[in-house]
Amino acid sequence: MPTIAIIGAGPGMGLAIARSFGSRGFDVALIARTKEKLQTLVDQLGQEGITAEAFPADVLDRPSLTAALDAVKARFGAIDVLEYSPAPHSPVPGHSLAAPSEATVDNLQPQLEYNLYGAITAAKAVLPAMREAGAGTLLFTTGGGSVDPLPMLGNVNAAQAALRNWVINLNKELAGSGVHAAHVAIGVWIGEGGPEGFPTATSDEIAPLYWDLYEKRDRAEAVFSA
Repeated sequence: MPTIAIIGAGPGMGLAIARSFGSRGFDVALIARTKEKLQTLVDQLGQEGITAEAFPADVLDRPSLTAALDAVKARFGAIDVLEYSPAPHSPVPGHSLAAPSEATVDNLQPQLEYNLYGAITAAKAVLPAMREAGAGTLLFTTGGGSVDPLPMLGNVNAAQAALRNWVINLNKELAGSGVHAAHVAIGVWIGEGGPEGFPTATSDEIAPLYWDLYEKRDRAEAVFSA
């Protein structure tokens, strides 16, 4: 069975991506901070006939993230697809929003740790084996502001744009290796409760995009917008 590891797995996009791949024969490794919440998702997927397992880790704790991915490999044998999309649904200590003119080293550094450095750590944990196998897919998710930035998210968008740049460049480096890297920019509010007038979409509407990137492997970037 091929395996997908989803970093930042939650009841929204993480669960939808897990279903998209799991329903097509993938084993699913779910990685996030809280074991209890992950286990709830594991149980849901199990009821749908999808093999899933929880691997608690914090993307801000790089050794724990590497250890979790090593545990996934020990459990399932290999990681064929890595998807990175941590999204803080509750305040993360040290993280704040800042307009471009208010960006500082202090409020930008935590965003880089969360978005860019966590992604690089995850990629380094799986890329050597993918290169050796001559196959693998690396998918990284940000908000649409990585492409079309919003002033209120000046520091967040800068960090996410750095991740986008790195992913697209990584895919260029990997050309001909059999390994594919791609960036997904989600330019809508996911679910309900978004700002008035802001476009929305459900996780289930967005998730097929990830399977398309995996199956076709012909793009380094996809943007989901209304």
